[in-house]
Order: sequence, then C-alpha cells, then structure tokens
Amino acid sequence: MYTIEVTGARPLVGSTRVQGAKNSVLPILAATVLGEGQSIIYGCPNLDDVNCSLEILQWTGCKTSREGDAVLVDASGISKSTIPDALMHKMRSSITFLGAITARCGKAEMSFPGGCELGPRPIDLHIKALSKIGIRVTEHGGTVRAELGDFSGGEA
Repeated sequence: MYTIEVTGARPLVGSTRVQGAKNSVLPILAATVLGEGQSIIYGCPNLDDVNCSLEILQWTGCKTSREGDAVLVDASGISKSTIPDALMHKMRSSITFLGAITARCGKAEMSFPGGCELGPRPIDLHIKALSKIGIRVTEHGGTVRAELGDFSGGEA
C-alpha cells in the first residue's frame, strides 16, 4: 500500500483509480440475476472466484462477457435454479447465489459451498437471513433447497 501526502496551501487537483475488490464484486455478480436485463459491473478484478461466479451465471442461462475490467451480465435468459456441485465446491462465496436465484426463480437448490483452505465454512447466517425475509430453506444430505414463502422482508 502506498501513501499520498499533500503539503502546502494549494488545492488538491487530480484523479486516482480505485481498484475493484473481490469481496465486493462477488455478491454484486450474484445480484445480477435479480434483473431481467443487462448489468455492467466496472472495476471487476480478473480472479478465480470472479471467473467461477461468471461460470455459475452462465450455467443458469445468463450470458456474460468481459472487456478489460468491465463485466456484462445479461440475465434475461436465466433458465436453471440449480448449481452443480463442481461449481459450488470451487469457492466458498457461491452461497450468495442461493437468495438471488430463489428470488428470481422462486426456488433454488445447491450443495454446500467449498473452496476454502481453512476448511468448511458455516452458512447458517445466510440461512437465518433468508428465513427472516420469508424464504423457506431446508438442508438435507449436503444439499440446500430454498423456496419462496411469504416473501415479506424482516429485521435482523
């Protein structure tokens, strides 16, 4: 990390580019399924987890393309509400697709996420949050199923 030090009584003039962050862009990519058209995300880093999210989007029927650090997602063709185990196991944040796909398709089914060198990560906070907004979530044999219930919102 570097520092910019400004001294003197002169106005600060210029610009700087802020780099995109993986932990910000992953939930944004999952949220693109909520729109029925195109979303453009700028400042999208070219990392394995981002590319895995794009694979998941493509699997569901979305069209994706990348030009530099800009990613285009067209969610108008989404046709699947499941994510294969192989994609879910590539990264731990794949669970962020559970709520978005359920909200768009009315249901979702996927295995527990993977991709963490520290070992399994709990997803109970995701499930509690989805339950509070009216999504019914069940777990059985390593599979998580979600279905729209009384989708009314809630408080944390």
